[in-house]
Amino acid sequence: MKKVIAIVGPTASGKTKLGIEIAKKIGAEIINGDSVQVYQGLDIGSAKVMPSEMEGMTHHLLDICDPRTTYSVYNFQKDARNLIDQIKYPLIVGGTGLYIKAALYDYEFIESSRSIDFEMKYQDVSNESLYALLLEKDPQIKIDLNNRRRLIRALEQASLGEPRSKKVKKDHMLYDALIIYLDLDKKVLDERLRVRLEKQIDLGFLDEVKKLKDQHIEINAIGYRELSQYLDGILSLEEAKEQIIIHSRQLAKKQKTWFKNQMNPWMVDALDENLGDIVLNRIQSFLKGE
Repeated sequence: MKKVIAIVGPTASGKTKLGIEIAKKIGAEIINGDSVQVYQGLDIGSAKVMPSEMEGMTHHLLDICDPRTTYSVYNFQKDARNLIDQIKYPLIVGGTGLYIKAALYDYEFIESSRSIDFEMKYQDVSNESLYALLLEKDPQIKIDLNNRRRLIRALEQASLGEPRSKKVKKDHMLYDALIIYLDLDKKVLDERLRVRLEKQIDLGFLDEVKKLKDQHIEINAIGYRELSQYLDGILSLEEAKEQIIIHSRQLAKKQKTWFKNQMNPWMVDALDENLGDIVLNRIQSFLKGE
């Protein structure tokens, strides 16, 4: 079974730096596992690794699509698996849990193909009525009644003979994978988030958001969303920055819970002074089958 290594964890935990260090030691190629970093022009706010920081290591799935387009978990699953099959030592680095699990486990997705005509057909139908119609076609479906977009999409899939209930996630690992989670103390994480945000602002994060807005591109991701509200006069800059910290902290908490419950990772202290050696030794043993 193909061996895959993944370095995961909250934002600002040092995944990128460690990933490059490990890649250099074992000759791995890095696959981006962050759902925002796939987009071109979303560089500073996503903390995307710059070419000058890569130290010659090959990185995949960075800057692969225009932010006006949609790159879904289905797309990531397909692209990541193709890369895993081709690379001798694939190393996934990122914090988007669903994307990473979709690549490694036997999740089954239907390629997104939204039909505007189909949506228009049901524009005046209530969520309750949509749900009733959906149950007729897909009695086993479990879905949030308040998520109208998902209801319509599920109804469209069922109408095409592809009921969503039969395309659910599965929990069988397709690869021999070592999942490494970089754990970070809450207080340290908070300080790192604040320092990083100030650095991002100094590097031109506001200009990055303004450039996107000038192209009528609104990014619903932490940092981009709040600074967009600042540029629209909804928040002051200090309010926007504080909201970014709060939302980043909340995301980090969710990420830890999700990874622990979903992927049973090896938890390692991100602040351990011997982190690189500890992780490298574990990976070398893993690759040897020990």
